[in-house]
Amino acid sequence: RPWAGDERPDGRAPGPATMTISVISGTAGAGKTALAVHWAHQARDRFPDGQLYVNLRGYDPDRPLSSGDALTRFLHALGLSGRHIPLDPDERSSRYRTEMADRRMLVVLDNALSVEQVRPLLPGTPSCAVLVTSRDSLAGLVALHGAQRIELGPLLPAEATALLRLLIGDRAQTDHTSSAVLAEQCARLPLALRVAAELAAARPEVTLSELVAELSDQQRRLELLDAGGDSRATVRSVFFWSYRHLPPAAARTFRLLALHPGPDFGLHATAALTGEDVDRAGRRLALLTRAHLVQSSGAGRYAMHDLLRAYADRLSLNGDKQEDRRAAGTRLLDHYLAGATAAMDTLYPAERHHRPGTAPTAASGPPMRDQAAARSWLSAEIPVMSSVCAMAADGHRAGYVVRLAAVLFRHLDGGHHMEALSFHTHALRAAEHIGDRAGQAHALTNLGVAHWRLGTYRSAAVHLRQALILHRASGDRPGQARTLSNLGNVHWRSGDHPSAAHCHQQALSLYEELGDRVGQARTLTNLGNVCQRQGEYDLADAYQLRALELHAATGDQIGRARTLTNLGTVRLHQGRYEAAADHHGQALELFRRFGHHGGQGYAMTGLGDVYLRQGLPLVAADHHRQALRLFRTIGERYGEASALNGLGEALRGAGRPVEAVVYHVRAEAVAASTGERDEQARAQLGAALARGDSDAADASPTLR
Repeated sequence: RPWAGDERPDGRAPGPATMTISVISGTAGAGKTALAVHWAHQARDRFPDGQLYVNLRGYDPDRPLSSGDALTRFLHALGLSGRHIPLDPDERSSRYRTEMADRRMLVVLDNALSVEQVRPLLPGTPSCAVLVTSRDSLAGLVALHGAQRIELGPLLPAEATALLRLLIGDRAQTDHTSSAVLAEQCARLPLALRVAAELAAARPEVTLSELVAELSDQQRRLELLDAGGDSRATVRSVFFWSYRHLPPAAARTFRLLALHPGPDFGLHATAALTGEDVDRAGRRLALLTRAHLVQSSGAGRYAMHDLLRAYADRLSLNGDKQEDRRAAGTRLLDHYLAGATAAMDTLYPAERHHRPGTAPTAASGPPMRDQAAARSWLSAEIPVMSSVCAMAADGHRAGYVVRLAAVLFRHLDGGHHMEALSFHTHALRAAEHIGDRAGQAHALTNLGVAHWRLGTYRSAAVHLRQALILHRASGDRPGQARTLSNLGNVHWRSGDHPSAAHCHQQALSLYEELGDRVGQARTLTNLGNVCQRQGEYDLADAYQLRALELHAATGDQIGRARTLTNLGTVRLHQGRYEAAADHHGQALELFRRFGHHGGQGYAMTGLGDVYLRQGLPLVAADHHRQALRLFRTIGERYGEASALNGLGEALRGAGRPVEAVVYHVRAEAVAASTGERDEQARAQLGAALARGDSDAADASPTLR
């Protein structure tokens, strides 16, 4: 469409008068995605602000992507996270449209199911264009939103035979008749043509005419069996033609891969499904990749076209015993639970006793040689395990979901707060499904912690109080202690220091009775935080030192890093600046080693506070800016308010009071939105000092 106007104020080319929406529709395997991606690559210069892509998995029978989840991915890609991503899907859609306003971007919505799935993902701004692919014509987008539809049918005969000649080589070049027949047997669909061509190329000793005759016989048989006249029968016959020439073990692997719920899968997961060792699984995947029945999606990762997945599932339902399918699914769940447990034991060995039960033994488990390998595995598999939890939460394997979410708690708490909400919500639903009251209590506690991190303190308190009732009803004292300690943290952040201290004292008593030194240490550092907020610095110092002694005994490195950060803050208020900087520096190194983004943010802002006291305001401001980026990325609202206030104080110290006021005003707004009183008061005092309002500053309470 024509671009409106002659010139934009920023000197860039003008945008279109209305938002351009194009729909590529057509049957499965027609090359809709390939066309969309190819055009998007060619047109990238027309969209200087970038492109957004999502596979909506609309024709996956069990796992289409919701528009709400797609919006979360888009908002992440646009630089938002955590608190900036609304929990309500409608509010999320509104925020997405706000973020897209005035940007010039291309949005590719691949494999859409319906207009209802697409509509919340439309940016609504004429400066953006939307490209949708679907098997459906999406008439509503045309009628209501003015979309242009491109119907993608089969290739023309000449195009189809040209593709076969390119893929097969000399035999197709010389036998034009057989090439033309084979193209028709594949319905001239690119996916089927590639599968058939690979099989032909893999059997050079057989003439093309013989292969065509073989496929013709098979298609006649399938037509007789398929009395319903399914339009996809022709494509399935091509798949079956390729499938029946697979070695039995590779054919079994292809069938069982349909049971994998994730967006992609790795070598070890394939080995788990099939019950084979990793080397054999690798050979099967290599063969299936060459046959175009699976495709590489990255280093050591694979995916299946949804049409091939549906075909493999049909084969498995008809050809595999139900008990074999059930056993494969159990092995897959064992694999992820064992892998998650091994990764968490590698990263957080001191907390083994806090994780539920004994992990299953999985012969195909990935090696966790060191912490880097554990973090890498978790990074790759978290999206897959989220799909596993969504699939299994309402079924007979719901118990796995409860355990898996609980095992992953500490990793998710390190800055993956939106993912934590998803996992623990699935776990709560699964526990309710099977009547697991203990599982419900732990899931509620974990949800409470996720809400606390995100600054939604009311929701956090509700979940934690519900968990406490369940833990007390079952007599679960470790669960009570953990929930009380987290409830104390919610009170602390809300400014209710007496209630916070009471909860932590109860938790500490329980941990002491249980002999749980990890729990004792973490609760002691929480008590120290409450004392520090109340100006009792010597008592806070004593609590933090006791916690450090216990961390040394248990080897809890993340707990030690937290305590070092808190001790650094206490030492700052004691005027011991060198010691404070040393503690924060040690904490920062530990948090970086574990990839704990929230902890890094708190250590950075602590260092910023120290540098300001040492007369280095610009160095302090740089540290607060780095912390602010981290907190905004993961959505830690308290940390964001603290970093904003620190940045305001540093800028005032650098003689830039006007900028300082701006940051304090932002800090007050963030803190007010969560109900966090101390950072609100700090922001008010900072703004008053920056404005030179001495009366207002004198009236402000003493902070931190």
